[in-house]
Formats: sequence, structure tokens, C-alpha cells
Amino acid sequence: MDPVPPSPHHRHQASLEDIILLSDEPEPLDAVQRGRAEQKFYHIVRHFEAAEGGTRSNSNSNSNSNSSQYNRPLLVRLTYEYARSRESQDIFLRALFHSLALSLNDQDDVDLDRNQEQLRAALSLFADYLFDNFFFPLRASSGKTPQLSPLVHSAIQRAQGGEVREFLGTPERIASLRGECLVRDRHRCVISRQFDLDEAKRRFKADGSNALDDDGDPLMTADSKFAHLEVAHILPHSLTKMGSEADGSQSLPPSKKAALDILNMFDKGVAHFIEGNDIDRPRNAITLTQQHHTSFGCFDIFFEPVPGQGAHTYQIRSFLPPLFIQDIPVVRTLFLTENRSIEPPSARFLALHRAIAHILHLSGAGDYAQKILRDREWKDTREDGSTELGYLVALRLGERSSAVHT
Repeated sequence: MDPVPPSPHHRHQASLEDIILLSDEPEPLDAVQRGRAEQKFYHIVRHFEAAEGGTRSNSNSNSNSNSSQYNRPLLVRLTYEYARSRESQDIFLRALFHSLALSLNDQDDVDLDRNQEQLRAALSLFADYLFDNFFFPLRASSGKTPQLSPLVHSAIQRAQGGEVREFLGTPERIASLRGECLVRDRHRCVISRQFDLDEAKRRFKADGSNALDDDGDPLMTADSKFAHLEVAHILPHSLTKMGSEADGSQSLPPSKKAALDILNMFDKGVAHFIEGNDIDRPRNAITLTQQHHTSFGCFDIFFEPVPGQGAHTYQIRSFLPPLFIQDIPVVRTLFLTENRSIEPPSARFLALHRAIAHILHLSGAGDYAQKILRDREWKDTREDGSTELGYLVALRLGERSSAVHT
């Protein structure tokens, strides 16, 4: 059976947004409701999942049989399974059943023979909504966090006779964030452990061969490795970037609101921790080399907790062969500052990043998103995080007029 092509989302998006919105939500499902709903859910998604080409059994398998698309029922199933709590899964089931026009309380089995086409179309619509408003924008925005220097910024302020103000705007916050992460992570990439090249140069000029690293060990040794390091957001900072209204005011575009609602469906309440300026706090960032930053941003790298090794020890793995990404797989314990004066990377955020990475890979949605980006040949796509992702989605669906700036 050929997969259903993406449906034009302008006819359905508003209703799906209403479904996923978390305000005035009902009580969590009881055990009987949840069991019945899960049974129906798996009966439906596994039926259509098999029709669209099955699953990927491991990280080295090839794309599913329909390489130009993605397995929509599988994406729906994985999104449910990677939700971080029962509450989140309850929200997901309510949203999906409403979209499929099914009752959570109906005890009868779903008649797939009689309602197959209707269910298939509705399930594909639901998957496309998740892809268009969440997975594709995240994958497309995954290039790089802007890299700004707090020293340069403050120097410019002083040169103009101004005071060094508290970091308020996004560029200033990111500049401050980079400085905090470098201090917390001891000027080293958390994966490769390479030392920041600019900081190494500064220390070498000051102390010569006696230069020390942040642990008090000699910096200039035969085994020393240096690289330009960058601050990388765990959850992309573009998620909460404001858009400009006609009157000059700033507000969150509808596309961002939809993405945050879906994020909350993954992990109820998590969007609260990245609202406004909170997206640029150290708990949502790590220090990486340029190469690892790109791979992490593309969800090709993920952090997996190591049982019994403490709260901040991770097996860092990739879906790509080792030859593609150096230093991985590897086990690392993240650096912490004394008295936690700078927040450590959030285990909750890293878990969400890991879940998104697995869903993109296993469903084929990541490859599909990459194909869209590659086929469009976006030569003017900016690396500073300001790419018009809504514009890309709108063009793909033939809805250029509805494009929204990211």
C-alpha cells in the first residue's frame, strides 16, 4: 500500500492545534481507560506501520522501503513511546483519538476493514502535523547556535561610552552563555575533551610553556589537542524566537506555539523551562567542537545515561558509523562547577534530545527532512539560526503565502 501523501495542512492545522493545546485538560486516564486506549492504539498503528515498510531494527540499518517518504504510523508510535511520563502519553492518546474521531471509552474493537481508508488518512494527517510543526523545523534549524563573543560586545559598549549592561537581547545572552559554558566545561569539548584554541593561545602568550589548563595540569603537552569550541543548545534556541508584528511588537509565531505544544506533549510542563530567556540558560547548553556541534544539532549524536554511574555520566553515541564522527562512542562524565554556581546540562533536556534523535532516525523522518532540504538547494540558508523554516515547510506543501519567519 502506498503511503498517503502529505495533506495540505491549512485545512486542518487549527483543529489539531486545539486538540494538542494543554489548557483546561481533563483528568489523567485511569488504568482501565489507558489499557483500552493503548490496545486500540497499537492495533491501529502497527497495522498501518507494516503497510508502509516496517521498522529499522538497529542504528546501522538502511532507510525503510519507501526512502522518499517516512513511515508515518511509526513516527506516531515512537512519539507516544518516547513520551516521558504517563501524563504526557495520556495527552497524546487524547489528541490522537480525537483526530481519528474515535472514543477513548468505546469498548468495541476498531473495524479496520470498514474504516481503513478513513483511519489511514487521519493517522497520516496527525503524523504530518507532528512532522511539519515539530520534527522538520527542529531538524532544519539544527545547524548551529550563533557564536558571539562577550568580550567583543562589552568592548564595543565601552568604546561608545556606555556601561556594560546586563545581557538582555538574544545575541548578548548567547555571548554570556558561551562564556559560562566554557567556564563550567573547563574550556573543553564535553565529547572530545579538546581544549579551546583561543583560550589556549591566550594562556600561552601569558605563561608560555608553563601555561596550565583549568585543572592545574600542563596545557602544552605532546598529547594536547586544541579546537575552536562553540556553545550548542540542547533544545534549539529557535523554538522560542519571537516574531515581529506589524505594530513593531514581538510575539511568538503560531508555528512556534504549535512546536511548544507538541514538545509539552512529549514531556508535560517542559516548555515552561525554556520560555523566553530561559532557552539560553547553561542547563540548555554544552560546549562542543564545530564538528560535534553540527552533528549534535542534526540529532546524529545523542547522550544516553550510564546506569549506576551517577547523574551526569553518559554514553555518547551516534547513528552514523564511527568513521563519520570522531571520538564516538565514548563514555563521559560532564563537568560541574563548585557549588553548582553554573547550572549543569539538564538530564531532562538531554533525554528529550535523545528521544527526538531516535524518532527521526527510526521512522525515516530525519532522512526525509534532509532530502527536502537538499532538494530545495537552499543556498541562502543562514547558519546563524535565522533560516525561515516556516517558509521551507510552506513551499513543500504549496502554501507559500502562509510562511512564517523563524
